[in-house]
Amino acid sequence: MPKLPFVSIIVPCYNEETTILHLLDAVLAQTYPRAQMELVISDGMSTDRTRDVVAGFQKEHADLAVRVVENSARTIPSGLNQAIRESRGEIIVRLDAHSMPIPEYVERCVAAHEAGLGDNVGGVWEIRAGAPTWIANAISFAAAHPLGVGDAMYRLNAKAGAVDTVPFGSFRRSLIEKIGAFDETLLANEDYEFNTRVRESGGTVWLDPSIRSVYFSRSTFGKLAAQYWRYGFWKMKMLQRYPHTLRWRQALPPLFVLSLFILIVLSLFIGFARYVLAAQLFVYFFVLGLAGLRLSIKKNTGSLLLGLPLAISTMHITWGTGFLWSGISSLFTKNG
Repeated sequence: MPKLPFVSIIVPCYNEETTILHLLDAVLAQTYPRAQMELVISDGMSTDRTRDVVAGFQKEHADLAVRVVENSARTIPSGLNQAIRESRGEIIVRLDAHSMPIPEYVERCVAAHEAGLGDNVGGVWEIRAGAPTWIANAISFAAAHPLGVGDAMYRLNAKAGAVDTVPFGSFRRSLIEKIGAFDETLLANEDYEFNTRVRESGGTVWLDPSIRSVYFSRSTFGKLAAQYWRYGFWKMKMLQRYPHTLRWRQALPPLFVLSLFILIVLSLFIGFARYVLAAQLFVYFFVLGLAGLRLSIKKNTGSLLLGLPLAISTMHITWGTGFLWSGISSLFTKNG
């Protein structure tokens, strides 16, 4: 039998002491031969016990090649690129410190590449709560709900095929040599931008639903808001380079936030605008309330009745606000 390709799993990381062990144990449980696999963690100078946890794991499981490299720039794309430079695998599998891949994850990624299905191959997320609280539970459901993520197939029940993007992804080192590494000027949306270059180079981004991983969502509304504001802000930066990649699910949140802002301003002077604003908010939260009611009944969890609308509205409003502010700040930068 031909020798299996050597695989490098790369992981950007910063202050992940609560989740990094889930990832380490999941990598240890991979069905792919350990002799043909390494894990490279690019740490953004963590200030918690992340490195201690990794060091303890390394000592206990010396048969798995685990290395920690320093990411002094402390951003996700810089961490990814640092890990790629330090890695030696023919195939690179990008994971996250908040993730927990199934045991067959690497094996199935390699099989897809060996079969020539795609240039960047990824799978689907099973999203779980980042903490044992009703808020974290609601956020985990919102992050996989069609009203929250639109048609992002890697978060929904998907079929195998070519897609716009996949979470994480795996690719041959030769792909980096062809299209370049991750864009370090983007502090979010680096995966989508990378996949855009894959597609525009004539390559294929392939989603295989059998390649699955658990992803631990944010645990509080504050962390969720910060995450989605960042997503929206950097999505605009990415779209300024690739405007043709805009999708309807990405356009709706900023349009909604913009309409709210306009109606709030108009309502200060025009009485009719107040009725339109009230009607829009009523319809919006009525739809979210119905979704929360349906899910709370389905899951027999009463907290979802309130939690799901709060989580989804947080995602929409902060994503849309970050997107709009990114565009406005760019105009000021250009004019300045």
